[in-house]
Amino acid sequence: MGTYWTVRFAAPRGCVATAIQSAIEARLGAIVDEMSHWRPDSTLCRFNAAPEGCWLSLPPDFAHVIAAGIAVAEASDGAFDPAMGRLTDLWGIGPRPATSPPSQAAIAAALGQSGWRRLAFDPAARRLRQPGGLWLDLSGIAKGHAVDAVADLLAAHGVAHALVEIGGELAGRGVRPDLDPWWVDLETPAAGIAPLRIALHQLAIATSGDYVRGPHTIDPRTGMPLIDAMAVSVCHPSAMIADAWATALSVAGAIDGPRYAERHGIAARWIWRDGDGHREILSPAFAAML
Repeated sequence: MGTYWTVRFAAPRGCVATAIQSAIEARLGAIVDEMSHWRPDSTLCRFNAAPEGCWLSLPPDFAHVIAAGIAVAEASDGAFDPAMGRLTDLWGIGPRPATSPPSQAAIAAALGQSGWRRLAFDPAARRLRQPGGLWLDLSGIAKGHAVDAVADLLAAHGVAHALVEIGGELAGRGVRPDLDPWWVDLETPAAGIAPLRIALHQLAIATSGDYVRGPHTIDPRTGMPLIDAMAVSVCHPSAMIADAWATALSVAGAIDGPRYAERHGIAARWIWRDGDGHREILSPAFAAML
């Protein structure tokens, strides 16, 4: 995944930390093997290279992520799209850096080969059809899934109280050893906006923004990078869903983003560039948490 992970947990009696670490590393390695667009032999890259009309059988993790990605794409009217790999590749967001911005003709061609509506997914059989030339990119959802997967793995090993972080996406299960919840400070990159602290009790949080890496989120509807959304954070019981919606609400914009959040009951907080300053927006579900 090209990022870091940390886990804090209250170790139950008999827990062997090295065994837990090995299990986590194996679990994350399996997810990378399926969803990385940096590995030519990954499930994702094999799908991207498949011929038109080919149905590819999916492992359970991949099928789970694709199902969630398509659901968020539909709910957000395509503001989130797992089938935009041609566009991210065109802009150099991935294994092939771009030496210059793409032309409008190249963007139009990539848009024509992209889009979640071109996918045919059979959830019962766990298979996905390649419509021809379409490239998946699960960067906006796979990291959140990995957070959930590690939290579930810990629970399977008898660890009921833990805080999992992968590259800034977090999930809290249970409570800290002092019986406090797992408190986390929400990323607030703009001066003049008050910091927020969230209790992650059976809750996850994901943030999408450009304040660390610069503009790197592409609007799958236009093929252009975002420039206004500095940071969008979403709280949800699932880190995977929080991850996807953080991207969707960034792309949707300052008008439609809050409308989607209110319609779907999403707890979200935006920090937008507004002229020479910044503007903070809280969805009703997020405000109710404070």
